[in-house]
Amino acid sequence: MQGEESLQILVGTEGDSFPLMEINTSETEASEQWDYVLVADLRTQRNPRQVHQQQQFLEELKTKGFYYKVMEDQEKMFFGIRADSRLFDLYCTLLAEPEGPVPRVELAKPTLILATTRIRIVHFILSSKMAVADTFQDLVKDGVFEAMFPLHKGEEDLKKKWAQWGNMFQEQPLDDIRDYFGEKVALYFAWLCWYTRMLVPAAVVGLIIFLSGFSLFDASQISKEICEAHNIYMCPRGDGSRRYQPLSETCTFAKLTHLFDNEGTVVFAIFMAGWATVFLEIWKRKRAHVVLHWDLYGWDEDQEEMALELINCPDYQLPLHQHSYVRSTIILIVSLLMICLLIGMAHALVVYRVLAVALFNSAFPKKQVTTAVVVTGALVQYVTILIMTKINKYVALKLCDFEKPRTFSERESKFTVKFFTLQFFAHFSSLIYIAFILGRINGHPGKSVRLLGVWKLEECHLSGCMMDLFLQMAIIMGLKQTLSNCMEYLGPWLAHKCRSMRAKLGGTAQGPVLRHWQQNYLLNPVNTFSLFDEFMEMMIQYGFTTIFVAAFPLAPLLAFFSNLVEIRLDAIKMVRLQRRLVPRKAKDIGTWLQVLEIIGVLAVIANGMVIAFTSEFIPRMLYKYRYGPCRQGAHAAVDCLTGYINYTLPVFYTKDFQDPVEKEGSENVTECRYRDYGNAQDHNFPEQSWVLLAIRLAFLILFEHVALCIKLIAAWFVPDIPQSVKNKVLEKKDQRLREKMRTRSTDV
Repeated sequence: MQGEESLQILVGTEGDSFPLMEINTSETEASEQWDYVLVADLRTQRNPRQVHQQQQFLEELKTKGFYYKVMEDQEKMFFGIRADSRLFDLYCTLLAEPEGPVPRVELAKPTLILATTRIRIVHFILSSKMAVADTFQDLVKDGVFEAMFPLHKGEEDLKKKWAQWGNMFQEQPLDDIRDYFGEKVALYFAWLCWYTRMLVPAAVVGLIIFLSGFSLFDASQISKEICEAHNIYMCPRGDGSRRYQPLSETCTFAKLTHLFDNEGTVVFAIFMAGWATVFLEIWKRKRAHVVLHWDLYGWDEDQEEMALELINCPDYQLPLHQHSYVRSTIILIVSLLMICLLIGMAHALVVYRVLAVALFNSAFPKKQVTTAVVVTGALVQYVTILIMTKINKYVALKLCDFEKPRTFSERESKFTVKFFTLQFFAHFSSLIYIAFILGRINGHPGKSVRLLGVWKLEECHLSGCMMDLFLQMAIIMGLKQTLSNCMEYLGPWLAHKCRSMRAKLGGTAQGPVLRHWQQNYLLNPVNTFSLFDEFMEMMIQYGFTTIFVAAFPLAPLLAFFSNLVEIRLDAIKMVRLQRRLVPRKAKDIGTWLQVLEIIGVLAVIANGMVIAFTSEFIPRMLYKYRYGPCRQGAHAAVDCLTGYINYTLPVFYTKDFQDPVEKEGSENVTECRYRDYGNAQDHNFPEQSWVLLAIRLAFLILFEHVALCIKLIAAWFVPDIPQSVKNKVLEKKDQRLREKMRTRSTDV
């Protein structure tokens, strides 16, 4: 049947039964604008039940006011779908502004309907519940149809000036993106472009803070003392290593640690707290300009969805807002169980690292065991994140369906909150463990805390826990930005190439219309979550960029370069490699704005805790002004941190080891040091440890209050909506009222 074409057009006046008529396809081909294409396998024609279901579905579309055309190639059957213009006239009538004047003479004029609006209305009707089946997706599950998609038409301009790697540093054509993909996609790129621009000052400051450490690379008093500590030995750190390691062997790591753990870290953390607020406030202003330019300032999403429901079914019953304490309780319990599972996965990673220490002691040189454990631990966590992402999405969807949201937009909002919450714990649980728990519950030499009474718990790197946190952040964020971007592009590109090659082997379709439909079918499929996944990816990156930025000041720089690639990669995917996304109307980025605000608050808390409890900043300041040589005043000839290492590493006498094995090799070593605070006699916490804890807590409270005050002042100082936008809205209201006055005077 290759090349055969049959066209069925619905004709008749309003209220008729729309009988089908066969007409000459060549006379109508040029004027037809097909909104959607449905695809079915030719093998369905051998099954009478599936053929009957197809006909029933098409008949129901006929009653709703649709034209359709059937075309075939060697393997597939294509159904072109086009809606009657009366559907769109009804849409314009329902969504006309009630306070605006609508002269009667203009009602008879044809209304120009954007392609994005046509596709959105047709998609809503095709995806709604039908009499023959629950939804189109049910027919797909039954094998009646394979897919449905809007056609790519008129995308050549976007390909030239947007969807090319050569356009990486050019301005985003937001109006063209909006006209082709709808406001939702255009706002995503507007936000992503603004986020990338705002990363420039954050990346510059972070790079300066990082590079400033190089000026002290060899001049730091702490690094000098570590590099010269040839006679100070660190106690054995693991079961497989009985070696008393000279502290001087950690010289290089001590210098590297100072690159991101210095006095500038505090300044940068406070700067990023203000940056996050300013970024959001200025984005709100930019969004207001864009929305006013698109004439969406007074648009209402609920009204839009109700209008689509009425167009699809005039007998539509409005669902009311409902709340069930039973459902909410069940959702809360399941969510908490999932969070516990995700935290448990982080603890499983702890177990892996403990076991890996014992395993790697026999496979790696002793000096490289800790680094190998940290690197492989980060890789294991990355794989775990990939697996848990799929599980989290499934659970969030089920919880969202169980909650029974009233509308699609409400369902999307609830799903966003649930999925992001689960993803947050999946990505950040291990970082929280490393930042605030690792090395703090290990006990002390001679009395170590052991997992199941057998394996020693993992300890921080000899140069401090900030090194562990820095490495974990660098590896996970680096993998996420590089591997994820590569897979995000190479996966769709290879899939499209493979399908295209298979289609060429099957022969070329006859006729330009059929070839066009076939080319669109061979593109990668999209779904409801295509744009959602892009937003989620950016939110997680934003979390990495802000929440633990005190431990990884290069995060904004890495995010900036990643976003330059991400913008162009998404453009190429949407225009060249994927089927056309269903355009959606929107006037903001929705729930994602609240997610960004929550991340900003979490960033203040997390960075304050990192500086207070993970960094060496507070202990250095305490020693400098209370216990060091400068406690009575600064001395020009003496560095105020002289003696810091000797003071902060407690002494343990090797004769006190209870395990005989640990005494081996200690004939020439009578004492060793470990990272903690304790007395050499009873290893209890000395007075200075409690003073340090009090100062840490005081700093945390002060830091968070200062940072939050800066956020509040920035939010107040930068208005959400520019005055120019407010004035234009006022002018439009004034103009509308004056027009109504003139209309009333004319009628009288």
